Amino acid sequence: MTSLIPPTSAARRYVRVLSIAGSDSGGGAGIQADLKTFSALGCYGMTAITAITAQNTCGVTGIHGIPPEMLKAQIDAVVQDIGVDAVKIGMLHSPEVVRVVADAIHTYQLPHVVLDPVMVATSGDRLIAAETVNVLVQELFPLAEVITPNLDEAGWLLGRTIEGVDALAAAVDGLLALGAPAALLKGGHLPGDWVVDVLATRGGVRQRLESARIATHNGHGTGCTLSSAIAAHLARGLPLQQAVERARAYILGAIAAGADVTTGRGHGPLNHGHAPVAQLVL
Repeated sequence: MTSLIPPTSAARRYVRVLSIAGSDSGGGAGIQADLKTFSALGCYGMTAITAITAQNTCGVTGIHGIPPEMLKAQIDAVVQDIGVDAVKIGMLHSPEVVRVVADAIHTYQLPHVVLDPVMVATSGDRLIAAETVNVLVQELFPLAEVITPNLDEAGWLLGRTIEGVDALAAAVDGLLALGAPAALLKGGHLPGDWVVDVLATRGGVRQRLESARIATHNGHGTGCTLSSAIAAHLARGLPLQQAVERARAYILGAIAAGADVTTGRGHGPLNHGHAPVAQLVL
């Protein structure tokens, strides 16, 4: 029998990032995108799968939720043995699953939690039950370092449509009022030649991030990738604003590098490996 020897404080180790999210059988979003992102940014990726989806570039054809006790077992196994420097949270399909994740964050005092409130896929398919939203807000928003909703998700959370760039500032303030310490509201679904995102914190940060829109049909998994990149940079020791800026630069590069590549018949994935960083060892 092999004995497990706990690492000493002087042991060299990787930067460890845990994705708690759903699986995308098409490989473009979910834990598959998260692991690709962690690796590309020099981190050691781990997963606790919340749901298995049958999906491809054209849409989602099936969702099978993982039982809450199995999700808990995955998180326990990873945290108790390997440890975690940051957490990315994606698709949570039921109130019970949300509570398992919240309990784990409390129990293990998990650091640098990035919550991407995944509700709608790029294809327009809903990925979360409506009754889960309130529990998500109450249980997890206060535990996250930052939440990263897109316009559709923010609109659902706030109960109103967000129309135009001028409405982003009020919307991000509304997200903070729901209990999140910080929010990155992604404005990519608005029309126009420029994409505008807004980062805001309860500490008074208000940052507008702009970039030229990249023409492509390959936008599947952009939200998953961005939140994972933020988590990776937080795990590597960057403060939130710089982590967001670096993550945004990475995803813009990934979109541009994969813009003219054909994968499937619908919304294709990004090129996650366009500029890989060597694995960081501490």
